[in-house]
Amino acid sequence: MGFNKISYSVSDDIATIAFNDPQTMNAAGMDTVEELLLAIEQAADEARCTIITGNGRGFCSGANLSSTPGETPKGTPDAGKALDTHYHPFIQALRTHPHPIITAVNGAAAGVGCSIALMGDFIISGESGYFLQAFRRIGLVPDGGSTFLLPRMVGRAKAMEMTLFGDKVFADQALEWGMINRVVPDDQLMDEARAYAKRLADGPTQALAMIRELGWQAEDNDFDSQLQAERFAQRTAGRQPDFKEGVKAFLEKRPANFRHS
Repeated sequence: MGFNKISYSVSDDIATIAFNDPQTMNAAGMDTVEELLLAIEQAADEARCTIITGNGRGFCSGANLSSTPGETPKGTPDAGKALDTHYHPFIQALRTHPHPIITAVNGAAAGVGCSIALMGDFIISGESGYFLQAFRRIGLVPDGGSTFLLPRMVGRAKAMEMTLFGDKVFADQALEWGMINRVVPDDQLMDEARAYAKRLADGPTQALAMIRELGWQAEDNDFDSQLQAERFAQRTAGRQPDFKEGVKAFLEKRPANFRHS
């Protein structure tokens, strides 16, 4: 299908989804999120790794506050309603995606755009990238899962600093905090993202999906529960053709050809 607010392409088993609304610096309005949800579902069927990035000057500037220009909230508005209908279903779709997601951050990842960036399994940023929890500037609270993600990624103290003050966290600082995986020159961002995506797309997709799930479960499981989760995931992985291929390739001293997932 055609998209208006994003771009979508698949090459070498890698789906690339990009915010593509330069007039708003890639704001994530509800129309954009509807397209993102369709695209991520399409990528689940067509690819073995997904890259999410932004075209132009920024990754995503946050929710689109200018969609109703000149208007201010009247009566008793429910600012959380759109989370139920649009934003959180998309975040949940990222959470349950059947293969790894790389987020490639160029410029601003602000508001819910920051939340989407942090949902990556592997987060790579250009040198000019920055992360901003800007909600307090308009009298709202962080959403898109960021109050779950940030304390677990950087610790409570840094998460509170970032959300209470609403200051930019630039790429180098985000790397130092453990929020992201890599910082690269801006002009190398997509080449580097695709190189990592290729390694993942060539991997045992079902096993990688289970690694993703175990990583999420580990955030809340106690030790015994996590051991049990590993046990059942290993049983499932061991029954896949990719396990047989992996062992065969190891014994034959050649790269594995994981194409069964």
